[in-house]
Amino acid sequence: MIQPDFLKQGDKIGLIAPARKVSKEDLNDAINLLHQEGFEVTPGNNLYKSLNQFSGTDNERAADLQQMIDDNSVKAILCARGGYGCMRIVDEVDFTPMMDNPKWLCGYSDITVLHSHIHTYLGMQSIHSAMAFNFRKEKLNMQSYDSFMSSLKGEQLFYEWQTETSLDGFNKHRSITAPIIGGNLSMLYANIGTQSDIDTTGKILFLEDLDEYLYHIDRMMNALQRSGKLNDIAGLLIGGMTDMKDNETPFGKTAPEIIYDYVRDMEIPVAFSFPAGHTEINQALIFGCDAEFVVGENSSLKFLNNLTP
Repeated sequence: MIQPDFLKQGDKIGLIAPARKVSKEDLNDAINLLHQEGFEVTPGNNLYKSLNQFSGTDNERAADLQQMIDDNSVKAILCARGGYGCMRIVDEVDFTPMMDNPKWLCGYSDITVLHSHIHTYLGMQSIHSAMAFNFRKEKLNMQSYDSFMSSLKGEQLFYEWQTETSLDGFNKHRSITAPIIGGNLSMLYANIGTQSDIDTTGKILFLEDLDEYLYHIDRMMNALQRSGKLNDIAGLLIGGMTDMKDNETPFGKTAPEIIYDYVRDMEIPVAFSFPAGHTEINQALIFGCDAEFVVGENSSLKFLNNLTP
């Protein structure tokens, strides 16, 4: 896959809000941090617009994304926050200039729509990471921030973690090397059958989600299975399944149990509890990049992004 150039001091980062609205106060800390790293920051022309829950109209949000794609001086596009809105604008944006001028797209949650579109339409890597809204002083997690910076600069990412004891029976002790792709389960589910749908064949599929009913998790996993998304994956990596909800009549299984039911008979590495997604620690992942995925007593993920400038 196409790997954009990693960033160096003096490079320019475009800052946009393609989904939920933000204020200047929300982003001041992030902008200051990026300046301290030696980067220039170019805000979208409509960054602080507001229309109900959105950061402006669909046209305004699409225009900001197009502005950063078209600006050859911008080396990375950092999304301010998620929420909902990317799906409403993705088909209105011309991504083809990125073929001649590759650049990193960074974010998570609703930004999964853009990751998937870039992965499918351009064959280009992108960075699943915390966003500017997460870099407020009162919310800043340095592990998340440091991994984001490392991913932007081309420093090799290596993570090692222990799964919760209650999940030990689900983790399949195997190892593979394959590219990683995925993101928010709800967004991947919503993308099925669209131009932004992803090909999961031979890839490590990463999934995370927030604030969903357990039966929704089952419905979405069932849709991934029925659409063939699980048939030929190389591995399955599960991040945060955070603040799950249940009905008065219980579904009867936890989110990990629901997910594991769909892959229990597959001879692939499967690991839960990876610290990414809507979790306190949101480690950066380079989507489309090969990674060594080892599942054991201590699971690990090592990205083979050895093209440090």
